[in-house]
Amino acid sequence: MAKNVVFGLPGEAGLWIADLDAGTVAPLEVEAGSALATADELRRGGATVVKGVNLALSVDIAGAAFSGFMDS
Repeated sequence: MAKNVVFGLPGEAGLWIADLDAGTVAPLEVEAGSALATADELRRGGATVVKGVNLALSVDIAGAAFSGFMDS
């Protein structure tokens, strides 16, 4: 099973890749004309694109996630 996650955040133009095994997060350069570029364009237009994850959420403070808090 892959241990990499590509994600984008509202209001940010670019995408990020998290390597869960290495514990790193880095900006991701997207190849123009690729399927990922198309998905990114949809995302920037307000769509939500999900594949291969079963839970994803953003938190304002990392400590909130560690304490089990999830804003509704």
